Amino acid sequence: MAVYSDGVMADPNDPLDQLAAWRSSGRNAALATVVRTWGSSPRPVGSLLAISDRGEMEGSVSGGCVEAAVVEAALEVIRGGSPQLLEFGVSDESAWSVGLTCGGQLEVFVEKVE
Repeated sequence: MAVYSDGVMADPNDPLDQLAAWRSSGRNAALATVVRTWGSSPRPVGSLLAISDRGEMEGSVSGGCVEAAVVEAALEVIRGGSPQLLEFGVSDESAWSVGLTCGGQLEVFVEKVE
């Protein structure tokens, strides 16, 4: 457990706690949230990924190329872009290559955290 300057205990493996730690140290960050899934998806709705302005990550929204694409979008949002709703979907044949098992689809909302 980490302790913030205000004495609050934090779990460095929790995306929201890590996000709060980055923000309390003056760093910019974004939060990605799985908002919808269809078929098979490695992470359920509500899964979180915190992304720092340095590209550091805590949590997970999927894996593979999906997570890399979410981080790229988050860095754009952090630099002043608008929030983004990302949709990923692949056929069964290519699912494993991008980190979705058995042809899953998902939507991920990415927003800057102030």
